[in-house]
Amino acid sequence: TKILIIFSLQTPSQKEVIQMQGFNRTTVVTQFILVGFSSLEELQVLLFVIFLLLYLTILMATLHTPMYGFLFILSFSESCYTFVIIPQLLVHLLSATKTISFIACATQLFFFLGFACTNCFLIAVMGYDRYVAICHPLRYTLIMSKRIGLGLVSLSTVTGFFIALVATNLICGMHFCGPNRVNHYFCDMAPVIKLACTDTHVKELALFSLSILVIMMPFLLILVSYGFIVNTILKIPSAEGKRKAFATCASHLTVVFVHYGCASIIYLRPKSKSASDKDQLVAVTYTVVTPLLNPLVYSLRNKEVKTALKRVLGMPVATK
Repeated sequence: TKILIIFSLQTPSQKEVIQMQGFNRTTVVTQFILVGFSSLEELQVLLFVIFLLLYLTILMATLHTPMYGFLFILSFSESCYTFVIIPQLLVHLLSATKTISFIACATQLFFFLGFACTNCFLIAVMGYDRYVAICHPLRYTLIMSKRIGLGLVSLSTVTGFFIALVATNLICGMHFCGPNRVNHYFCDMAPVIKLACTDTHVKELALFSLSILVIMMPFLLILVSYGFIVNTILKIPSAEGKRKAFATCASHLTVVFVHYGCASIIYLRPKSKSASDKDQLVAVTYTVVTPLLNPLVYSLRNKEVKTALKRVLGMPVATK
């Protein structure tokens, strides 16, 4: 079956009819306006500079921070979904028009969800990697071989983008005919769904179920892994050995709680009419801060970085 998507531009006479396949009914879709940080009109240039510097820092940190395999893949994936959002945000901060076509909005939504879901699964894979390294150190190279590692990464990516495809189809299959102002700085699920003209309860329930699958299932697997890890660490006889083992897990746990904490606040909470403005602040955390946090947190384990940080803070540095 075919769908007619009609883009309503500035004047009613300017319409473009595009035929696409994949949906069951004719849907009228208007151009969306990303409200974003429009209320901070006097700070647009300052916000542009801040987000630009943060974006460049993310790219530099990803490319130049020494990382082991899984962390590099996670950082690269997070840089990709940052690339899906931040460049357009920078353009809108300096532009009077903040419109985005339905096709562009759907594309942004798909890739953002794809990389975000992939990241949730990758962090769980990293938790399993820590479990094998601490609980089965002698068998680590056998259990976590390159072939198995690549298989887990591939499975995370394919599963993540498949879920993103399902979610995007559910949202894009809704009927949009009313207000076109998205109260966000990018096309996310909840702000776009609020603009639908039809009853969305069934689809919202399906999307909520997918959110539970993507967020809670990996998080529970991580908790189980760390249950075994803590049990193993407590059996280590020396205090120094326990300290080193806990230090190995601290950086990953920091990323876990920041990532899943922000995702839970946005996607696993009851509806709230007044939550949209706060959502943008939380969204800044998981679209900008978290991709920057991963290389930073893991690099703090590096002895040279620790020494440099102590010197900056004026703390005593041990010398030979």
